[in-house]
Amino acid sequence: MLRAERLGFVMNIRKNDSVMVIAGKERGKTGKVLRVVPEKGVAIIERVNLVKRHTRARGPQQSGGILEKEAPIHASNLMVMCDKCNAPVRVGRKVSDDGGKVRVCRRCGDPLD
Repeated sequence: MLRAERLGFVMNIRKNDSVMVIAGKERGKTGKVLRVVPEKGVAIIERVNLVKRHTRARGPQQSGGILEKEAPIHASNLMVMCDKCNAPVRVGRKVSDDGGKVRVCRRCGDPLD
């Protein structure tokens, strides 16, 4: 069982979702999810929560310097953006006709997948 599930936390965020940051210093920013780490309950969002990483030169091909990269944000600080509503929404789950679960927008009922 994943650590996040043991804590009573379900990840409603998937890779390539459009999300909005609802808490913290990056509040109000939106971006695409690049990577999700369900074991830690965090996600990495494109061009959000940038940190500076000082790197050493590794031979003539790779020069050293200061690189900017995205740092993880906890999933509780993110909300999925609905394409139809164009707003951050809560995520619900419904059983589809073929028996599989589908994520749906709680505001308009449209499927998110």
